[in-house]
Amino acid sequence: MTDYGHQLEFGIFPTPDAAAADLVLEMSEAADVSGLDLVTVQDHPYNARHLDAWTLLSVVAARTTTVRVALNVANLPLRPPVVLARSAATLDLLSGGRVELGLGTGAFWDAIAAAGGPRRTPGEATTALEEAIAVIRGVWSGRGSVSVDGQHYRVKGLHSGPAPAHPVGIWLGAYKPRMLRLTGRLADGWLPSMGYAGPAELPAMNATIDEAARGAGRDPAAVRRLYNVDPGTSPQQLAELALEHGMSTFIVPVASVRDVQRFAAEVAPATRELVEDERTRRDAAPAPAGVHEPVGSGASRTSGEAPAHEGAGAHLVEVHDGLRAELARLRDIVEQVVAGEEEAHRARNAINELTMRQNNWTLGAYCQQYCRFVTGHHGLEDRSVFPHLRRSDPALTPVLDRLEQEHVVIHDVLEQLDDALVGLVSGASGTPELQRVVDRLSQSLLEHLSYEEDELVPALDRYGFY
Repeated sequence: MTDYGHQLEFGIFPTPDAAAADLVLEMSEAADVSGLDLVTVQDHPYNARHLDAWTLLSVVAARTTTVRVALNVANLPLRPPVVLARSAATLDLLSGGRVELGLGTGAFWDAIAAAGGPRRTPGEATTALEEAIAVIRGVWSGRGSVSVDGQHYRVKGLHSGPAPAHPVGIWLGAYKPRMLRLTGRLADGWLPSMGYAGPAELPAMNATIDEAARGAGRDPAAVRRLYNVDPGTSPQQLAELALEHGMSTFIVPVASVRDVQRFAAEVAPATRELVEDERTRRDAAPAPAGVHEPVGSGASRTSGEAPAHEGAGAHLVEVHDGLRAELARLRDIVEQVVAGEEEAHRARNAINELTMRQNNWTLGAYCQQYCRFVTGHHGLEDRSVFPHLRRSDPALTPVLDRLEQEHVVIHDVLEQLDDALVGLVSGASGTPELQRVVDRLSQSLLEHLSYEEDELVPALDRYGFY
């Protein structure tokens, strides 16, 4: 039994289908609004049906605010480590520290060779991965030069940088003993898939990682255990994986916004509660070695409680707090412009640093990003949360009708804001019109958020988001 005590995280794994690009982005935005931790995508550059993974993650990062993004996992033979390192660091800087890096040795060697990549044996591929990690971390150091004289990657005197905004985690997709030992020695995370490493295989694989970590002078808990799980895996099963095998980040494939919503509103909170209850029980009264209650026994909860939706109302408030913070930043920037049009350039520079989302942001682009965030939040409510609450409690119908009408009003004000920005740039209107629209947006949105919290937080605590 191994529980490394890591905080649980939850993410999604949408297929980067080029024929369904809008759906992929919609699911990613739903993950962000729903409070999930990760959006990850597979990386098969030779697959003509797939969107390019890095380009996709860049758009996802620009259209979200808190969710982290990662390759699951990068196809190293077709992504040179210097370019890969700088791509990850750049996106991390532009997204405000929201990038992690999954790495693999490569697979489907015929396809890789057809795309101009090398064909490597398993041993060569593992050696190349270890060399690539040295290159990537050297580039990220942002100090001095990078030199790696490897069999597969040779870098000599390369200027390091840019350094990422935060310590980007390197997660390895590892299964064989040598790769598992490499994970224990060098990686920040282990990222297997349930289809290739089932729960029964995890103890031995974890033991190999732990032994290698200790041999390298590392605490085995320094390696986060991530897991690509099968769709439909229950909260009880996920809790067992956390408490028995130390897996702490669960990533599920999704094919619809509804899949994302269910995972965020039901599976994730239920899993967290099961794990927290068991950890609390163990801390309070440690059981004899090898003896513990089954996960999900309910020993620490009273009969009749439904953990799956507990705290849903609190999450709505968290989402609203994000909207309020963004609104405050928007008002501050607009006030700088209103103070004098000659200061607009400096205001735009402040926006570049404030959002850390992409280069050369203008005032209009920042406002458009904010409008997208509000629109995405309201669209999610209109499509899913509100119909669920109507079914669960018909007495809420007048409240929900009013909220939906207010959504329309707020969206109209957002359109007026866009028009005011266009007018300011073109000279058709001035800063007084921009200030008027922003004041109206502030009043409408803040009143709406307050009313929604007063009326829906208790209902969401009872019924959940889905």
